[in-house]
Amino acid sequence: MLNNLDQEETYKMTDRKDSKLRPFMLGGTGSDVGKSIVATAFCRIFLQDGYRPAPFKAQNMALNSFITADGLEIGRAQAVQAEAAVVPCQTDMNPILLKPTGNKSSQLVLNGKVAGNQSAQSYFRKEGRSELRKAVNDAFDRLATNYNPIVMEGAGSIAEINLREVDLVNMSMAIHANAAVVLVADIDRGGVFASIYGTVMLMTPQERKHLKGVIINKFRGDIKLFESGIKIIEDLCKIPVLGVIPHYTDIHIEEEDSVTLETKSRLATEGKINIVVVLLKHLSNYTDFNVLERDPRVHLFYSNNTEEIKKADIILIPGTKNTISDLYEIRKNGVAQSIIKAHKNGVTVVGICGGYQMMGLEVCDTNQVEGEIKRFPGLNLLPVITELGDEKVTRQVEFNFLDQTQAHCKGYEIHMGTTSPTEEANDSPVNRKLDGTTDGYFLNEKCFGTYIHGILDNSSVIEYLLAPYSEKLNAEPLDIEAFKNQQYDKLAAHVRKHVDMELVYKILKETE
Repeated sequence: MLNNLDQEETYKMTDRKDSKLRPFMLGGTGSDVGKSIVATAFCRIFLQDGYRPAPFKAQNMALNSFITADGLEIGRAQAVQAEAAVVPCQTDMNPILLKPTGNKSSQLVLNGKVAGNQSAQSYFRKEGRSELRKAVNDAFDRLATNYNPIVMEGAGSIAEINLREVDLVNMSMAIHANAAVVLVADIDRGGVFASIYGTVMLMTPQERKHLKGVIINKFRGDIKLFESGIKIIEDLCKIPVLGVIPHYTDIHIEEEDSVTLETKSRLATEGKINIVVVLLKHLSNYTDFNVLERDPRVHLFYSNNTEEIKKADIILIPGTKNTISDLYEIRKNGVAQSIIKAHKNGVTVVGICGGYQMMGLEVCDTNQVEGEIKRFPGLNLLPVITELGDEKVTRQVEFNFLDQTQAHCKGYEIHMGTTSPTEEANDSPVNRKLDGTTDGYFLNEKCFGTYIHGILDNSSVIEYLLAPYSEKLNAEPLDIEAFKNQQYDKLAAHVRKHVDMELVYKILKETE
């Protein structure tokens, strides 16, 4: 993530206390309509206009998470939004994070710390809901004392009437915050009129008082041809359409979760360094590879196709929410054998977190943290053994990669378990942390593993990884900080151009 303290000076922020704005909630007609991205855009817009915004999502469900400076866990989407707003991320921005562990259960992270595993049925029961409601309300209240405005995000549809009594993240949160709610609808999936009108009609009179407008997202074609559609929506719903945001392909912002990974390129290509990220069933923190994906020297793709994996120059084994389950799966589908064979043929193999655990001789789960299997053989690429544990390690770290002491690197850890060399193996860490501890195991320049997420956001590590393939390097490295800021500014400009910001500010300055 970017250095927000340096960015504060760049934007010369002045908190406009003279112009207090209401909290601004982006609610959705459904999931994946673009709420997170639109919220990110408004975080940057309000920053550019002299305010001190901060993001807030009471409850997030995602495998993609981030670690705050004080070692606590939040959803990655809110960390991205905080980065766009140029403020340090904190757990108050996402007090409840649900990390799916199976089809019907999730790990509950409350105020940044693991609070156990819960089934969907137990989580959504009415009993005990007041405790969670107090937690999210208190988090919002703390945040609202320091930032202006709070850019709130709902989850899924704001009209899930079967969950109304237990809702923590949508309209109950908007009512607590006295937020102005804007409904985001995705026109690209079709049925936009029905989804908007149906959502509005399913809201209670109290909820409708907070609904101030509609934003139509992902529009393709000539917007002028939709002018009659705008009038129809406004006449039916009695609220203004604040904007119609066109679909774009030239702005690159981190996605909230991995739903798009399988639609990305899954084929090797000529003329670049081909890097494959193994597409695991429980893949997590895929944002570890965002910088590489944008590097002009690299073609990065996701795949579990054994033939495509063989064509890669570099194989990256990512983090996973269930190491043993994914190890079992890649042995069953032949991916494990492809990785082992590729390694023998000189292909680079690097594992991060769960991927590092997989590269060892064995993963042990004596306490059955992940399931019923107590031990499972690894890929036998590194002379290490992992013992899974109940305690989750969450912390930001600074470290030196190998012997490169001239450039301190940054990253973060999220893992349950310890990985140690066998008695016969030499101590050979990849990283030496500034606190004096070590991380990972280094076999050689083409085979190593680490627990540190974000390690590939550091240019010194990327250059080392790509060096064996220098004959393919014919482009300049990517300046990730400049690139990210450029993308946030492009996104803000795109949304600002297509949304009536004068009307947005008028709505946010209203007291009711």
